Amino acid sequence: MRSARVRLRSAAVKPFKHTLQSVDGSARAGVFSTPHGEIETPAFMVVGTQGAVRAMTTDMVRATRSQVLLANTYHLALRPGEGLVQKLGGLHGFMGWEGPILTDSGGFQVFSLESKEITDRGVTFKNEHSGKSMELTPERSIEIQNALGADIIMAFDECTPYPADEKLAASGVRRTLSWMERCMKAHTRSEEQALFGIVQGSTYEHLRESCAASLVSLDLPGYAIGGVSVGEGHELLCKITAHSAPLLPENKPRYLMGVGLPEDLVASIGYGIDLFDCVIPTRYARSATVFTRRGRIRLTNRRFRRDTYPIDPSCECAACAQGFSRAYLHHLFQANEITSAILCSIHNVHFYQSLMRDARSAIIERRFEDWRAAFTQEYERGARSAS
Repeated sequence: MRSARVRLRSAAVKPFKHTLQSVDGSARAGVFSTPHGEIETPAFMVVGTQGAVRAMTTDMVRATRSQVLLANTYHLALRPGEGLVQKLGGLHGFMGWEGPILTDSGGFQVFSLESKEITDRGVTFKNEHSGKSMELTPERSIEIQNALGADIIMAFDECTPYPADEKLAASGVRRTLSWMERCMKAHTRSEEQALFGIVQGSTYEHLRESCAASLVSLDLPGYAIGGVSVGEGHELLCKITAHSAPLLPENKPRYLMGVGLPEDLVASIGYGIDLFDCVIPTRYARSATVFTRRGRIRLTNRRFRRDTYPIDPSCECAACAQGFSRAYLHHLFQANEITSAILCSIHNVHFYQSLMRDARSAIIERRFEDWRAAFTQEYERGARSAS
């Protein structure tokens, strides 16, 4: 019954539209309309790589007021296969998530593999489950994403590693632009799925500029900045983002891919970024690291063994509101209980969504810089005292 309801809602297609509601400096608050609902920006997309957010059900994710989920083309194509997902109502029906979904192209995953061959045609690699040789091309990536049925799909690009010399970065831009055109030709569901292009160019500003200009000329529904958060550090990430964001249209959503530390998110919102995604909230939760407004803490530390406070006394997430103490969570991790990952994931995802809502309110009320400075000061002071 749930799958049928999701399919019915998918049939009532709405146009993709991005509306800016307020701008404060370079920071933006807006709304991006999709067939499965509106996304109020800035927004953090929770990562459910294989069709599930680790240690959380969709009801738990929904309770954090998350608006949009992200799933991975590469992993879902390997298992269970996009054909089965499509048969079971697409990702919305398969996952039981009625809101917007974004799928990445699989490019980052295949480029991260040790054994691969990259040509202008695409990437050849070994299936990590069967060991068989496989190929992912722009056409194949779009074919998979069309079948999965996400609201936002990503172009297949070449993710340049860091560090990269200028020749390698330029080659990545050339392939990214060539593959973008092939993705557009292969895309058969443009009325239901928004295809975003990805700006590459590593740390070279002129390459970022030329890549962005070529993509903007295609008048795509949205644009992403890729090739960051690959080891370059906070300062260089900020420099790349600050330079790249203004190159993109004001009336289209801007997505910074794979960036997820709170300090990076807050800085990047100030540069004009609308959408983010990262595995950090749930990955860190599974290793006992939780986020608070006064920095992050690691609950396996002995000093929390008798701590009666919740993770964050000011937090309203289900874990904190029910009064689960740091001592209890410390015990759960020591006992290797899965409940530890569940409760900490709930808290971290809630923290990220609350951070986005606070930033959005500050932009709308034209006090973003004051809010950013206050958040950064408290967060960094707490981090120093915890170290």
